[in-house]
Amino acid sequence: MDDRWPVWKLAILLYVFAAAAVAINLFMLSLMLQAIGFAALSPATALALAVPLGVPAAWAAGRWVRHLLDEAQ
Repeated sequence: MDDRWPVWKLAILLYVFAAAAVAINLFMLSLMLQAIGFAALSPATALALAVPLGVPAAWAAGRWVRHLLDEAQ
């Protein structure tokens, strides 16, 4: 029997952390882009944009953790 955690379960567990990282990075990127004339995102807008963008980030984090678990085994 295979007792490995699938990538989708790991992605669900890591979604909150991945979405938060995306929100922080979006907000910081918008602050840096102010130097060339763009408007800064509000923290609420960055959070709203991070909800859908957190899905691929969580999937990538899940794949990375699955790889680390396989390597450790």
